[in-house]
Amino acid sequence: MASPFLLEDRQTGGLGLSTSEVGFLYGTIGVIALLLGGILGGIAISKNGLGKWMIPMALSLNLPNLLYIALAHFQPESIVFAGTVVVIEQFGYGFGFAAYMIFLIYLAEGLFKTSHYALATGFMAMGMMFPGMVSGYIQEWLGYTGFFIWVGIAMIPAIIMAKSVKYPKEFGKKTE
Repeated sequence: MASPFLLEDRQTGGLGLSTSEVGFLYGTIGVIALLLGGILGGIAISKNGLGKWMIPMALSLNLPNLLYIALAHFQPESIVFAGTVVVIEQFGYGFGFAAYMIFLIYLAEGLFKTSHYALATGFMAMGMMFPGMVSGYIQEWLGYTGFFIWVGIAMIPAIIMAKSVKYPKEFGKKTE
């Protein structure tokens, strides 16, 4: 819902950015931030292991969503504020997603490792598709500010799960 929020008119709760502005934010600076976050996430895990980074990465993946509450509430006129939020969100997504991918690799053990990894990736995609199917209805019901508050509440179980998962602390750490 971030792109529709950025594009929608200010009178209906959005930021009223143009298609080219949103394309630049997500397609250029957002992609750069996403790649940097993913690369730095992979480096961090390889140096210190997934055990050390799971919670910080889960937080980096989820906490930037809270910035959208501020954007929806204050509706700043400057594209700089929206761009800053997009950069933080995309960097955090790349950084946090690195932990998720390494964890999937950890789960994919045994004779059918590739099949296990493919199934886990499918469940991940399903976990994004189902909420995406209803997010527009929820946004229409709650408005953008309410929707982003709901997203903030919905991330709490993910943080709790990340804290409670058991895995070897050194998994993902580069051995020399």
